[in-house]
Amino acid sequence: MNSESVQRTALGDVEIIRVVEWTGEFITGRALVPDAPAQLWQDNADWLAPDHWSPGTDLASVTLQSWVLRSGGRTVLVDTGVGNGRERPGNPLFHRQEGDFLGRLAAVGVRPEEVDVVVNTHIHADHVGWNTRDAGGEWVPTFPNAQYLLPAADVFHFGPENDYANGRREDDRLIFEDSIAPVIASGQAVLWDGSHRIDAHLGLEAAPGHTPGSAVLRLDSGGDRAVFVGDLMHSPVQILAPGCSSCLCLDPAEAAVSRRRILERAADQQELVVPAHFGGTGIVEVRREGSEFALGRWVG
Repeated sequence: MNSESVQRTALGDVEIIRVVEWTGEFITGRALVPDAPAQLWQDNADWLAPDHWSPGTDLASVTLQSWVLRSGGRTVLVDTGVGNGRERPGNPLFHRQEGDFLGRLAAVGVRPEEVDVVVNTHIHADHVGWNTRDAGGEWVPTFPNAQYLLPAADVFHFGPENDYANGRREDDRLIFEDSIAPVIASGQAVLWDGSHRIDAHLGLEAAPGHTPGSAVLRLDSGGDRAVFVGDLMHSPVQILAPGCSSCLCLDPAEAAVSRRRILERAADQQELVVPAHFGGTGIVEVRREGSEFALGRWVG
């Protein structure tokens, strides 16, 4: 996995730094968003290609990325990517990867010991991987001085009390054991539910459906607003068709309810939408179009 893309944006008093871990073709658009009709992709091919979809192959492109926020004198890291040396037998894209994520953080001026807060929008392999690092055969927190904010509903759902998401996938147990359990054991984890205030500019809010604990991070500073929506959307077609959830959502109907609620507020309050996996600049305006939504300008 490789990419050298780094992008900086300022919203009010908050600096946003995008660090891309990987970008490329994933699965077909119709497999990624099963209920989105083929015509929807075709009708929007002129702007979906090449950053989000390839008409020739029908393959959707996704980006694995993290966001560094400089807010109130602190460094907040939103999602931590895939991680190195992970056993992920159920997903070849994430299995035993060896990347330079920490080098990319260093390139934008962030050392592990300087991270104050880690936000995991939810507990999936590509959002928690660099929570920890291998220290001589033991997984330890990568960011030794950070508070890790974990959605309590996901910690329960994917944890041992629930037989690691009901024992359906070996990857769920492995993810919890190498990327979540060590953070909890270190005493650095804060499990939150409903909402959680980080500082005057940043706050977390539950948006369940993709996972039971899926969350969004809201930014409000100096009249500028943004919402980091995690995996509520994997493709921009879900802005045009918010009722269509991805194949990766554990509760597609609940995810659709959360998605519409977040999009309504984004359109009404002029919040920029920042999904975890959009290509291009990764940040987009959303506006109302009748009872539905349309994309405005891309930012960055």
